[in-house]
Amino acid sequence: MFKTSYLVLFFALLILPFVWMTVSKSTTAVPLKRPFPSTKPFHEGYLRVSSLHELWYAEYGNPKGIPVIVLHGGPGAGCNDDDMKFFDPQFWHIILLDQRGARHSKPFGEMRENTTHNLISDLEALRKKLRIDKWLIFGGSWGSTLAIAYGEAHPEHVLGFILRGIFLARKSENWHLWYGMHNTFPDVWQDFNDFLPKEQQHDLIQSYYQLVMNPDPNIAMPAAKAFLRYDLTCSFLKISTAQLEKFLTNDSFTLGVSRTFIHYSVNHFFLRENQLLDNIKKINHLPLIIVHGRYDTITLAKSAYELHKLWPGSELIFVDAAGHSAQEPGIISQLTQATERMKKIISDYN
Repeated sequence: MFKTSYLVLFFALLILPFVWMTVSKSTTAVPLKRPFPSTKPFHEGYLRVSSLHELWYAEYGNPKGIPVIVLHGGPGAGCNDDDMKFFDPQFWHIILLDQRGARHSKPFGEMRENTTHNLISDLEALRKKLRIDKWLIFGGSWGSTLAIAYGEAHPEHVLGFILRGIFLARKSENWHLWYGMHNTFPDVWQDFNDFLPKEQQHDLIQSYYQLVMNPDPNIAMPAAKAFLRYDLTCSFLKISTAQLEKFLTNDSFTLGVSRTFIHYSVNHFFLRENQLLDNIKKINHLPLIIVHGRYDTITLAKSAYELHKLWPGSELIFVDAAGHSAQEPGIISQLTQATERMKKIISDYN
C-alpha cells in the first residue's frame, strides 16, 4: 500500500509542471511589471511588395538578438515606437511593420490588393529581406489572427507565439463585433446603430461599409468616427471622454482603421470558416503564451480558451482587471512578463 502511494506521488510530481503550463491562470493580486523604455529604431525603411504597395518597417533593440515581428491590430491600426516597450532591447531584435494601407505604409488607406493572403506574403518578403531564418510572432487582436494564419502557412520559420486578445475570425466572432456587444454596452451600441438612418439599420456591416468607403470625406469621416468611437469605448475597461476624443482627433488614423477593419469584416477576413483552428496542428507543437483581458468584450475569452485547449503546453493568462486594449496596465505587465518567460522557453525548445 505504501509503495503504491509513493508511486502515485512520484508520478503526480513528475507531471505537475506540465499541467501547470497547460491550465489557464488568473492574475488577481499579481504585482505589475513595468515595461521597458521605448526607444527610436536603429533602422527603418520601406519594402515594396507590389507595384501598388510600399510597407513601412522599423528595427529596434539588438541587431544580433532573437528576432520578433510585432503584428498590429485593427486591421489598419499601424505601429508606433511604443509597441517595442514589451521587449528587453538587449535581448530581442524587435521588428515593427505597418500592414498594407496602415499608418506609414503607402498608399494610406488603400484597399486594393489588401487581403490576408497578401499580408502573409508581405511578412515572408520582409523576413527574407532582413535575412531572418526564424522569428517569434507577437500579435494582438487582429494581429493574433494574422499571426496564426502566417504560422500555419510558414511554420518552419516560426520560433513561437505571444498572442493577446484572440480573434479567430469566425462568423460568430464577426457578428459579435457588430451586434453582440449590445449585451454589455447597450447604450454605446444604440448610439452606433442610431447613427444610421432607420432604413440602413438592418445590415450594419454593409451600411457602414458604403459610408466609410465613400470618396467624399464629408460622408466618410462622420461614419468612421461613429465606428471608431464605438470600437474604442468597448475596448477599455475604463476610458474617459477626454481619452476617447484624443483618439478621434486624428482623422487619418480614424479613417484608416475604420476603412481597413470594415473592408476585412465585410470579406470575412479573407479566411474560410474555422480555418485557423482546422489547421492548428501545423503549429501547435510550438511555444505559445496567450494574454487575454478577463473583461474583453471585443474578442471573447471563449476564443482564447478554445485555442489554448487545442494547443498542448500552451499558457493562457486571464488578466482580471482588464478589457481588450494592449494599453491597460495589467495587459502591459503580463505581455512584458511573457516576453521575459519566452526567452527561456525558446532556449529550452531549441
